[in-house]
Amino acid sequence: MKAIGFKQSLPISHADSFISFETEKPIPSGFDLLVKIAAISVNPVDYKVRQSAAKENILEIPKIIGWDAVGTVEAVGESTSKFKVGDQVYYAGDLTRSGSNAEYQLIDERIVGHKPKSLSIAEAAAIPLTGLTAYESLFDRIKVNPEKDQGKTLLILAGAGGVGSMAIQLAKKLGNLTVIATASRPESIEWCKGLGADFVVNHHMLKEELEKIGHNQVNYILDCVDLGGYWDTIGEIIKPQGHIVSITGSSTPLNLDILKTKSVTFSWELMYTRSMYTTEDLERQHFILNTIADLLDAGIIKNTLTTKLEGFTVENLKKAHQMQESAKTIGKTVIRF
Repeated sequence: MKAIGFKQSLPISHADSFISFETEKPIPSGFDLLVKIAAISVNPVDYKVRQSAAKENILEIPKIIGWDAVGTVEAVGESTSKFKVGDQVYYAGDLTRSGSNAEYQLIDERIVGHKPKSLSIAEAAAIPLTGLTAYESLFDRIKVNPEKDQGKTLLILAGAGGVGSMAIQLAKKLGNLTVIATASRPESIEWCKGLGADFVVNHHMLKEELEKIGHNQVNYILDCVDLGGYWDTIGEIIKPQGHIVSITGSSTPLNLDILKTKSVTFSWELMYTRSMYTTEDLERQHFILNTIADLLDAGIIKNTLTTKLEGFTVENLKKAHQMQESAKTIGKTVIRF
């Protein structure tokens, strides 16, 4: 099968930042599905792994990355029960295994969902990683209760990005929350409003902008951009007994003491935790992906595809990584094979 990978962590402009090569098509066993991939999407995690996975040594065998994928089940392992050959599926993969930048991939069926019927292959490829991350942040970490928490405020830092775009919709449609998203460019502001954000504020003047809309403090914060850079401000604007979730991490230690007097809860969210550690609730990602598919098919939420590249080529993969590295993308970028 054809695959695209890298042997060394190089700038995306370098001729060998990605290379195309042939490798053996894998054979499924256990809970694995063999999926013939039809489309992938590219996320910030893709370029971050590419930049760090082979910095010290040149790899003998090219590393295949990539996580979001849509495809058709071609074969199944002996322990599978959720899918059959010919099913169309979508998923966000597993950091510890070979990725989706290939014509075929093995994937544990417990983290796979049925492709949304109403979406094209490209549209469906835009959903899994961001949908899972947004859903887990809201309903597994914060544990939003749509009845008890109706009307409570959620601030999403970087509302126009992939995760922010899904979180706006899920928070409004499933969580019954008042959603405040941050954006600064006219096109990203309109994008957030179009997805249902009640307010869009400029992140460069966050405290002042929140005061203008009458929400000096918020119940919940979902950080999708720069936890360390916003940390002191977050400590001021979170309400007592509020909850903060971050998907970004911090290069320096965080002073958690600023949350102590308010009894604020802080959570990390990493969508890969369940698959990395084969947690007891691994199958929940199967449930979440099917739930999101149902919401999409019912028209309750909409897909977040904004850029589609045609053809599984080194050139298109480089272009998609360049777009992600610019930090100016809105919605999702998909490569259709």
